Amino acid sequence: MTEPIVKGRNLVKRFGSVTGLNHADFDLYPGEVLAVIGDNGAGKSTLIKCFAGAHTPDEGQMWVEGKEVAFKSTHEAREHGVETVFQTLAVAPALDISANLYLGRELRKPGILGKVFRTLDKKRMRKESGEHLQDLGIMTVQNITQSVETLSGGQRQAVSVARAAAFGSQVIILDEPTAALGVRESAKVLNLIQDLRKRGISVILISHNMPQVFEVADRIHVQRLGHRAAVITPKTHSMNDAVAIMTGALQVPESEQTLGPVNVPV
Repeated sequence: MTEPIVKGRNLVKRFGSVTGLNHADFDLYPGEVLAVIGDNGAGKSTLIKCFAGAHTPDEGQMWVEGKEVAFKSTHEAREHGVETVFQTLAVAPALDISANLYLGRELRKPGILGKVFRTLDKKRMRKESGEHLQDLGIMTVQNITQSVETLSGGQRQAVSVARAAAFGSQVIILDEPTAALGVRESAKVLNLIQDLRKRGISVILISHNMPQVFEVADRIHVQRLGHRAAVITPKTHSMNDAVAIMTGALQVPESEQTLGPVNVPV
């Protein structure tokens, strides 16, 4: 049986007297799109922030590609191939689009200019940034040199998604990626998610948009009261079932859950 590329067991995260995660389990398999859904306060964002390196669990264990990890920062998570687009959009408003895409990964000019004087290769970064946005299908950004603070909320989201798609080598976590996007841009992001799956990249999609979840997800992790309530698929359960599990109206026996991989490329 295929081993999870990302795994968590008995994860606990407390914020003072509030428990964000209560012995939560998590499994993401290679090349799949796993949606994480749940009511507000269910612990969805806390769960993914542990794997993104933004939070460190108080208890429990995490593995990436079979190796146990304990991320202390998002940089450590990125070094293990886990790229995240947070709902709050971690962008630098004063910098232009290309600088944001390459933030922390700046390209230097070849030769002595780059190695000794550390001169940035802005021309190459702008060229490649334009290609990344074009691949994403975001056509509302006309000028790659304009500062991010001049962009709309949807355009800023597009820049963040493009950055994750360009550099997420193993796993991409998308926290509500279409929340600020229009219908056309949302469709492009969903297409990107499907393209990433075809390329063998695993995607964690946190979303409240049930139609989108059921359109692109291979499996659906339902988070409730800080732990994993069930794992279902769009083929085995309906949207109404998913909502019922989220609210506690429906409990799914483990024998009826889809805890193993589906649609994973061999």
